[in-house]
Amino acid sequence: MSKAITIYPSVDAIAEAIAQMLIAETEKPTEELFHIALSGGNTPKAIFLFLQKHYGTKLACRRFHFWWGDERCVAPTNDESNYKWAYELWLKPIGVLPEQIHRIRGENLPETEALRYEEELREFAASDNQLPVIHLNMLGLGEDGHTASIFPHCAHLLNSKKWCEVATHPISGQKRITMTGPVLNHSEKVVFISVGETKAEIIKKVAIEAAPQYPASHIQPPNGEVLWMIDSGAAKRIS
Repeated sequence: MSKAITIYPSVDAIAEAIAQMLIAETEKPTEELFHIALSGGNTPKAIFLFLQKHYGTKLACRRFHFWWGDERCVAPTNDESNYKWAYELWLKPIGVLPEQIHRIRGENLPETEALRYEEELREFAASDNQLPVIHLNMLGLGEDGHTASIFPHCAHLLNSKKWCEVATHPISGQKRITMTGPVLNHSEKVVFISVGETKAEIIKKVAIEAAPQYPASHIQPPNGEVLWMIDSGAAKRIS
């Protein structure tokens, strides 16, 4: 595994760096699918809007297939839906085709949907060694050290034999569906995106110290790379 930490002056600068990764993929002379897993939260919203406004249909590549690392168990029209914001701010405006979008159906029975989403991953993204290959996995980092919906109280999901599991938010009790540790750790490239001073302490503990009590510390794909894309506020404890 390789790891790099890059400090950016703004969220827009992070979005520009992601755009360049995607543009590079659109220019490759191949028809192989390129699987991208998206995350939720305010920072991804800003990134999606930036990509739509500044790059538009340049990123509407037919090779790209979009997934979600986790999803709240709500309808796709609910403001808490990770899918909703990615779709409305980015994917829909640039004309991504429905068959390129693989949303977690948060409105379904959680246990049933976790199994269904695993089957969809098997159909479109499974590799020879029976784990899906996510080429670009965009992850967030919670102040409690969680990533996707793998919270400290459900750290067993880091080693689950299932590809997708049902998790429960430790405070609200809301159910979520999440990719498990083995899937996240089979990604070609994991990009942790985190901004703001409130994340500075946990970034130090995870990105620098790899403190084992935090689930995000365990996302270290042995055959991939981890990129930390953070702003100056989030870098306060490491710079």
